[in-house]
Amino acid sequence: MVWLTTVGRDGSPQPNPVWFVWEGGDELVVYTVPRAHRLEHIAERPRVAVHLNSDRDGMDVVVFRGVAEVARDLPPADRNDAYLAKYRAAMQRISGDVERFAATYSVPLRVRLERLRGF
Repeated sequence: MVWLTTVGRDGSPQPNPVWFVWEGGDELVVYTVPRAHRLEHIAERPRVAVHLNSDRDGMDVVVFRGVAEVARDLPPADRNDAYLAKYRAAMQRISGDVERFAATYSVPLRVRLERLRGF
């Protein structure tokens, strides 16, 4: 899980935990529900931050900056092999089956990572 931070209309950061998979070396794929405010945020202000969880001592912090977009060229979550390999059991637990999960989380997002900061 990572924290995807978009910017709301009022300029405030809006962090949300999301499931993700790497696509290539510098891109992440996330699936979201169509009613998520993050879609409006991304349409108006596509610059985002992605934060990985630190270790239990608060070290190994990794923060990426990048640009997010709706990626209609990506397969749905239930046909994305990497996503299924990572989250199949959780998708079934949450939605009953992977097809229902994909119908609910039907909007694919691509985040192109541009900068890395770590400490």
